[in-house]
Amino acid sequence: MTIYLDNAATSFPKPESVYRAMDEFARTKMANPGRAGHTMALAAADLLQDGRHRLNQLFRGPNPDRFIYTLNCTDSLNMAFKGILEKGDHVITSDLEHNSVNRPLRALELAGIISVTQVKSDSGGTIDPDDIVKAITPHTRMVALTHASNVLGTVQPITEVGRICRNKNVLFLVDAAQTAGVLPIDVQSMNIDLLALPGHKGLFGPTGTGVLYVHPDVKIKPWREGGTGGDSTTETQPKSWPYYMEGGTPNVLGIAGMVAGIKWLEEKGIQQIYQHEMELMEYLWNRLEAISGIHILGHRDFTRHVATLSFWSENVPAPELGVSLDQSVQVATRPGLHCAPYAHRAQHTFPEGTIRVSPGPFNTREHIDILVDAVAAITSL
Repeated sequence: MTIYLDNAATSFPKPESVYRAMDEFARTKMANPGRAGHTMALAAADLLQDGRHRLNQLFRGPNPDRFIYTLNCTDSLNMAFKGILEKGDHVITSDLEHNSVNRPLRALELAGIISVTQVKSDSGGTIDPDDIVKAITPHTRMVALTHASNVLGTVQPITEVGRICRNKNVLFLVDAAQTAGVLPIDVQSMNIDLLALPGHKGLFGPTGTGVLYVHPDVKIKPWREGGTGGDSTTETQPKSWPYYMEGGTPNVLGIAGMVAGIKWLEEKGIQQIYQHEMELMEYLWNRLEAISGIHILGHRDFTRHVATLSFWSENVPAPELGVSLDQSVQVATRPGLHCAPYAHRAQHTFPEGTIRVSPGPFNTREHIDILVDAVAAITSL
């Protein structure tokens, strides 16, 4: 039986209620929402609306219809960048970003459409809001920032950055891949204009699900256009939300799982789950630092952290150590660069990367002990 410690990539296992909800929905309600008036189609449409209301409540939004269903967080980010940015725009980001931010922005930059400034994080893995202020120019259209580093687990000062962006009339996009369902997020009080998040991590849904929140005042072009079911007469995408941004049949089965995951999250409580995961991470940190030749990345202020930890060994390269952990004790971690090459360059762990460990709500101290004992044995050979 695999001990799964790769929840920063996708949460596993899912709550039992997620599996049950998807099975029941697939057998009884998996029709095309909005495309017909029969009972199954109406039930599918009701599910989508229930999900939007729960998302609006969870993230303190102004309107459920501003929460758009997407394929994943990468899809959400692409929708935001390519639906908003225009020639001559300037974007500020950081060296902590995932390639889901880095690559679409770099492609737009290479195409001569935008310019990009990448602010640097400190040695502990945190950006300084003052560096955002200094980077803003008259052409700055957007600041795009991860809420928590997927490599280091360090939480960024998004409330302060959001305040800066609102005062400077700059759009603020937050990549909440590591924090949605993990930390409290209030899009209104944090001045977040665009919030991109996956459904398959902290919301405990299946892969192939994601969400993009768009502030009511933000002007954005649709990323994909097509059938919406409710309005078949207009020659172009209907302007009413959320259909304006949701061309084509949605992943209604996946959304059924995500909605069940949100319900489970509501029942258990974000704070309770977070506390459990952070206790495991602190225990992991304490045990790892006692092993000779092991180096842990990032600061140790657990009040500004999610349960993601990266480390490297002086004796065994990260890719080799990851394979050994999987094959010797069936522990699943994530070795390598974690789709965040600039973060690893900043931490001087490029190109081999690190071992990333990210416990979830179903992990235990016993799982951590098995991992650490194996790391000690493998790196001492």
